[in-house]
Amino acid sequence: MPVDPEGRWFDSTGPIHVDGGLAVRAKRGKIGEQWWSRRFVDILEQTCDAGRLARGRSYARKGQVMDFELTPGQVTGRVQGSRPEPYQVTISIPAFDKPQWTRILDALGSQALYRAALLAGDMPHELVDVFDELELPLFPSRLDMDCSCPDWGKPCKHVSAVLYVLAEAFDDDPFLVLAWRGRGREELLAALRGLPEPVETIDPLAVDEVALETRLHDFYTPGISLSRLRERPGRVTVPPELLLRVLDSPQVRVRHIPIVDILRPAYRDLAEPQGST
Repeated sequence: MPVDPEGRWFDSTGPIHVDGGLAVRAKRGKIGEQWWSRRFVDILEQTCDAGRLARGRSYARKGQVMDFELTPGQVTGRVQGSRPEPYQVTISIPAFDKPQWTRILDALGSQALYRAALLAGDMPHELVDVFDELELPLFPSRLDMDCSCPDWGKPCKHVSAVLYVLAEAFDDDPFLVLAWRGRGREELLAALRGLPEPVETIDPLAVDEVALETRLHDFYTPGISLSRLRERPGRVTVPPELLLRVLDSPQVRVRHIPIVDILRPAYRDLAEPQGST
């Protein structure tokens, strides 16, 4: 059996158990419940070695990740492997600078619904499109990964474990996605609140209400030239749980889970179209 530098025996066939490690909640199947977490995991599983990710999922489910910290452009963590000394993991992406965030905030502030959703603590799907249109992708397509373990492959199982723990942390706080890109929750929301209210655009199809008898002579005449009509862009769907996010969350937990996290899926289910019976 191997011996560490201090003369202690350790088993090299499996990881050393960690008391109080950061174990993901999903004990089987996919990790990540919200769309933003799933988007991140999908990118990982499309670009990284499947076998190494599988071993990382196993580590994440066992709670081998001791801790992690997210700062602009970087995630660091410690993962307990089979050796006594935990491995140091670093995962880096480019953080957006101040001019880039100015452009992002201007784009978000010009859309009343995006702004309202973010202020309510939600992340609408269309946010990805806003970032893509600015050529500043919200989700990274490439990660700079490093681990102190001797495994040359990237990602190793230790990095993979931190990535899956990070994905589930995104579930709990979508603003971590934005914080990784350089703008934390409080700073972002303060900036959005400080922006002027977006000017409502004039609807070219809107008409003033007038008495029918005054329009009998041109009732069937189009109010606008047909050649000027264009396909109207689809409206952003208001999240069904938006009201739940706007209200102050009660300090109630069920099996250590905040009550709003339990109610949120129910709100979404109520918003789904019901099939015929």
